[in-house]
Amino acid sequence: MTGYAELAKRFGTPSYVYDLDRVAAARRDLFAALPEEVELFYAAKANPHPELLREMRAGEGRRCRAEISSTGELAAVLSAGFQGSEILYTGPGKTEGELTEALSAGVRLFSVESLGDLRNVGAVATRLGVVATCLLRVNSAGASATSSIRMTGVPSQFGFDSETLPELREQLFDVPGTDVAGAHFFPLSNAKDEASLIGEFQHTIAVAAQVQDELGTRFRFVDIGGGFSVPYAVRGERPVYGNLREAMAISLDEWFPGWRSGEVRIAVESGRYLVGDSGTLMVGVVNLKESRGRRFVILDGGINTFGGMSGLGRIMPVSVRLDDEGIPLEQIASLVGPLCTPGDVLGRDIELPALAPGDVVSIPNAGAYGPTASLLMFLGRPAPTEILVRGEELVSVSRIEHIRAYELGQEL
Repeated sequence: MTGYAELAKRFGTPSYVYDLDRVAAARRDLFAALPEEVELFYAAKANPHPELLREMRAGEGRRCRAEISSTGELAAVLSAGFQGSEILYTGPGKTEGELTEALSAGVRLFSVESLGDLRNVGAVATRLGVVATCLLRVNSAGASATSSIRMTGVPSQFGFDSETLPELREQLFDVPGTDVAGAHFFPLSNAKDEASLIGEFQHTIAVAAQVQDELGTRFRFVDIGGGFSVPYAVRGERPVYGNLREAMAISLDEWFPGWRSGEVRIAVESGRYLVGDSGTLMVGVVNLKESRGRRFVILDGGINTFGGMSGLGRIMPVSVRLDDEGIPLEQIASLVGPLCTPGDVLGRDIELPALAPGDVVSIPNAGAYGPTASLLMFLGRPAPTEILVRGEELVSVSRIEHIRAYELGQEL
């Protein structure tokens, strides 16, 4: 980690360092864990940095496709080289404007969350003279495994409740401008272990076959979601799934016997697994403080830099552990940021080495849900620097800037 500390001192803190070699390794490992015929979508929300997006399409052989849910992400993935035909557009609140932009850019695959969403996609596609291929996102009534974040089986803005789909059949397949080709599932995120992940995929595949039969159709595309795990802001190794490939193939053979020949396309999606262990957050110690028997280490980056969205439940609560292997742990203290809010805590009462103002500390496994999942605008502090390396090579250094754009000549 010495090299990263030198980069942080050179370019300032807070700063992220992303290693593209680790991104490439994660991509290779995940493709190796999946049957050859299974497609992989990268969830751009995990980290939309241009260099990381380009890395998803790099290399020979199998390449990631892109899963997005906004025109901002659309612009990012197109700039990184993705074609419209490689993009899956998701989300429950697609507006006429963003659908127009996506369809005009060549996007043809959409996950739809409701009958109204399907009709909105169809209306814009009809106006543009194209047909949108649609996957019905299914909010299954049941589940197999447990996870830190459950995404199905509860009332939700996401997906059709599975029990209601049969009664909607006539309407679903009769929307001008759309071709309902299959289903999309996303039952969980960050499975606790490989057995849980396999169990969830097996359950999802069986449910997909059941939904297909209830609708009296044959799916041509089934996205069974994700759940691939990686440590978040603590030391630990990204898992390599040794049993997943065979288990998925057996389940797909049982429920979708034409999948190997392409009669039905099978896809999964991943965000954090592909980029999580590529990133290290470097933050500087600004001050030390004691208050009523408790110690605080005050940093120059807090929830404006990392983990600010964890309160929404979409990412795990932040409880960082420094990359301090081999360094004696000499105190119990809370790591807090510079913001004027008591919620700016990265780690509460955790073991820490001796620290002093001016020290640079590193938070490992911080490549997913970093700057763009943080409170970047809160209190107007500058965004962290993002440094891209490939091994020892320095690839790029950049920072997100906030610019207010005036419209309709209203600037005074």
